[in-house]
Amino acid sequence: MYMSQEVSVPGSSWVEIIRRPTLEEFAAAFVEKVVLETSVGSRALVGARAIRYFFDATRAMYETIAFTHEANTGNRSYLEWEGAYQGAAIAGMTILTRNAEGKITSIRLFHRPYDQIIAFSAGLADLLQGKIDPGVFH
Repeated sequence: MYMSQEVSVPGSSWVEIIRRPTLEEFAAAFVEKVVLETSVGSRALVGARAIRYFFDATRAMYETIAFTHEANTGNRSYLEWEGAYQGAAIAGMTILTRNAEGKITSIRLFHRPYDQIIAFSAGLADLLQGKIDPGVFH
């Protein structure tokens, strides 16, 4: 039997983590070697510092973004979101996996449509220059 727990404000606990003011407070939500895999990058980012750089950059890029649905099952949270980037619609799914202590072990972030994946990746390459290997983004 499949059980899912819906939440009243989709993405609220994730948004709280993303908005934490310091790297230390942000990192407290994750295991030491947390992994971010995303459709806008060619390989995974590992560790809270790199992931913080990534999400700081993406927060500055979206014109709008809002979580529309959230489901929680066992150790996973599934967050659907919609927004706008460079005047065009962008949407996707964020999947968070937690360990037994509740720390996030992995983040999988998928964007759509394809043309926005390419544009967003190029924007990230510019914003993250000098912080993350530019070969990760297009």
